[in-house]
Amino acid sequence: MKDYHINIFYSDEDEGYIADIPDLVSCSAFGHTPEEALREVQIVKEA
Repeated sequence: MKDYHINIFYSDEDEGYIADIPDLVSCSAFGHTPEEALREVQIVKEA
């Protein structure tokens, strides 16, 4: 599987962390911690 750049940032609006993969359209995930957001976006990437 190809490695992609992943952005993780805090969203005041969502009151949690968002992880997204810019090279994959609509590939993002939410988590209450940066680690949780990263785990979730990796699941989405596999799908």
